Amino acid sequence: MTEVAGDDAGTARRRVVPAAKPSSRVRMSAAQRREQLISIARQIFAERGFDATSIEEVAARAKVSKPVVYEHFGGKEGLYAVVVDREVRSLLDRITTALTAGHPRELLEQAALTLLTYIEEETSGFRVLVRESPLMAAAGNFSSVMNDVAHQVEHILGAEFSNRGYDPKLAELYAQALVGMVALTGRWWLEVRKPRKETVAAHLVNLAWNGLSHLEAKPGLSTSRKPG
Repeated sequence: MTEVAGDDAGTARRRVVPAAKPSSRVRMSAAQRREQLISIARQIFAERGFDATSIEEVAARAKVSKPVVYEHFGGKEGLYAVVVDREVRSLLDRITTALTAGHPRELLEQAALTLLTYIEEETSGFRVLVRESPLMAAAGNFSSVMNDVAHQVEHILGAEFSNRGYDPKLAELYAQALVGMVALTGRWWLEVRKPRKETVAAHLVNLAWNGLSHLEAKPGLSTSRKPG
């Protein structure tokens, strides 16, 4: 841009004024903005839980106005539901993909190591899942994911029980017990992070398998047995 300016002698001279630089900020597409908001909300929900998280903070971290968040998700409940749904599908996909073994011991190893790896790599996502919220439906929380995994384990244990002469109807009970043991240990390991995940998985399998390998066909409680 060129301006004409007067000098002290009254003569005109030309002065070049540099044009304003274009903004380096790239405008996000609607899809990109949505992904950004989900990522930010995931982190805040993991840090604070549902109740302590606000749309104002999500918007502030994304450097947008609150109406932008409402436009994409309708409110905090809608945003939370999207975050949780993604984590549920992500964890379940990992575990179902990993459960390829036909032998119960290898199956338990795969389940334990996969869950611990998810906790290690997706800590924020796991924290979101294990936090309880009054908004969570039965099909959208950590327990529901573990139930789905237990159902898959149940089918394999059922066949193993039949081969060993145990009642296959009890496979569901044992599947829930095994998966529950791994899940609760995973929640503990989330905070302590030691020993290393491979060691934790090995000890879980050691406890479970060495118990399973010597199952009684018809166990009873020692306190309920009559003295001989």
